[in-house]
Amino acid sequence: MHETSTTRRWHRAQAGIGHGVETIDTPSLVIDLDAMDRNLARMAAFAHAHGLRLRPHAKMHKSAELAQLQIRHGAVGVCVQKTDEALALTEAGVRDVYISNEVIAPSKLLRLAQAVRAQNAKFSIAVDSLAGVERLAQALNAADVSAPAAMDVFVEIDVGHGRCGIAPGAAAVTLVRAVFEHTVLRFAGLQAYQGAAQHHRTGAERAAAIARATLAVQGTRQALEAAGFKVPLVTGAGTGTMALEAASGVWGELQAGSYLFMDADYAANEADPLAPAFEHALFVKSQVMSRQTGHAVCDAGHKSHAIDSGMPAVWFPQGLTYSSGGDEHGVLRVDGPGPLPDLGETVWLVPGHCDPTVNLHDFMVGVRGGLAAGVVERVIRVDARGCLG
Repeated sequence: MHETSTTRRWHRAQAGIGHGVETIDTPSLVIDLDAMDRNLARMAAFAHAHGLRLRPHAKMHKSAELAQLQIRHGAVGVCVQKTDEALALTEAGVRDVYISNEVIAPSKLLRLAQAVRAQNAKFSIAVDSLAGVERLAQALNAADVSAPAAMDVFVEIDVGHGRCGIAPGAAAVTLVRAVFEHTVLRFAGLQAYQGAAQHHRTGAERAAAIARATLAVQGTRQALEAAGFKVPLVTGAGTGTMALEAASGVWGELQAGSYLFMDADYAANEADPLAPAFEHALFVKSQVMSRQTGHAVCDAGHKSHAIDSGMPAVWFPQGLTYSSGGDEHGVLRVDGPGPLPDLGETVWLVPGHCDPTVNLHDFMVGVRGGLAAGVVERVIRVDARGCLG
């Protein structure tokens, strides 16, 4: 059988297990497993202390292995944003996946309905339109799924993000009533995620945004209860605001995802003293490939990390800044009195945004014992890489 370049790279990475971190090829996406384990434990303790369900966003790491690890640490399941992400993770063994996003295309809904019929996993989904409800029910019917409450549905309300979500209040009542018209569906609660608030830099800004979101959820719950509908669960929240949702008494489930790895953008937020202190656990290993007067160049360009939230931060050596050198190159300059790194020297980068950075890689290399002198423990597949449908 012909071995693809992807397979060769996978085998090469696997061959590094048990060897020192210095043997990892560059550029590579590397997980500090010790830091990740501490993040896992801190999040599990936080959710338990507040009596909340944890359903972390697996769209961040796109890995069935890491999703199952989170479930072993107390998560009830995971959420994703795309149909094919959900299918990729369940095919790899994850058993409870919520698509916290709207799916309208009949072909995608049919793929999902066929997976529901196979009963290999529990699926749930968000809706924000009557058409979304009707098409979901039609897809389940086309796949011969007829069992009562075969699929959970969350009605998404816009709590301030200005993206998806029906208006809070009366409009949500109409949509919930439509869900109840289909016995194959079960109204599971409200999806209420204020994504923009995750990246407000000050605690005061984030608190104000979640206070407004809380009022929107409370008003919608009251309208639904007045119409005779009970709200079983409110799900949402992200790494940047979860302490606020936890304190509100409104949300019953947290969808934080970035806490597992963190990134440079989250590090720019003012810390919330009520939230756990999560550590950077995701890095791009690169090396210096050119050294010129006044700058050096590393081999990690935009093909190895996302730039939608800005350039990566240089973790080590300290005292350097990274600027764009294009697809294959990063330009390093000294920010202080220190020297430029030498040719071949390792440079560790913290990506600006972890989610789309992971999507650029087929696998992540897990290191135990730190970045300086650690050992490769395992190689973790990015099972849902490129699952955009």
